[in-house]
Amino acid sequence: MRMPQLQGGRQKKPKSPRRRSKIQISPLSRWHPRLRLLADWAVTVGSVMLCLLILLIRVPGMELLGIGPNWAVIWVVAWSVKRTAFGGAVAGVVLGLMQDAMTSPDPTHALSLGVVGGLTGLLQKQRFIQEDFISIALIVFGMAVFSETIFAWQLILMGDRNAADIWAYFQKVALASAILSSLWAPVVYFPLNRWWQQLKLAEQS
Repeated sequence: MRMPQLQGGRQKKPKSPRRRSKIQISPLSRWHPRLRLLADWAVTVGSVMLCLLILLIRVPGMELLGIGPNWAVIWVVAWSVKRTAFGGAVAGVVLGLMQDAMTSPDPTHALSLGVVGGLTGLLQKQRFIQEDFISIALIVFGMAVFSETIFAWQLILMGDRNAADIWAYFQKVALASAILSSLWAPVVYFPLNRWWQQLKLAEQS
C-alpha cells in the first residue's frame, strides 16, 4: 500500500542559474575622445609593426617559389581604400621608409608603396568597388604587381645589374607575391576596416 507523501516535508529549492562573469566593454561612443584616439593609434601602429615583422619571417606554408606575401602592400591598400590619394601616398611613404630601415634603403620601398597608396586612394570605390573578398583581393593583386615593377625599375636604373636578368627574376617574384598577397589580404583588411568603421560611427554619434 502506497503511503501518501507529506507536503510539509522538505521542498526542493530550484537551482539558481550559474552566474557567469562577463567582462562588459562599453561602446566606443561612450569612450573619452582621447581614449579613442589612443586606441586608434595603438591599433594602427601595432598593425604596421606586425606587418613589418611578418615580412622578415618565413612561415611554412605561406610561401610560393620561395616568395611570401607582401604584407606592406596589403596594409597600404587596407589603409588607402577609404581615404584620399594624399593620405594613402603619405602612409605608403612612411611605411616604405620604415621597411627601408629594417632592410636596405637602396633601392627604396617608399617610392613603390607611396605610389600604391596614392593609386588606391584614387580608385572610384563608390561606383566600381564593393567591400567583398574578390574586390579587395583584386586591388591587392594589381598593386602588388605594380609595386614589384617599380622596385625592378629602380634596380635597372641603378645600372649595376643586367636588365634582362632583373626582369626575368621579378616576373616570377611579382606573380608569386601578387597571388599570395591577394589571398591573405582579407586577414589584414577586414579587421582593420571594421575597427575604423566602428571608430568613425562613434565619432559621429
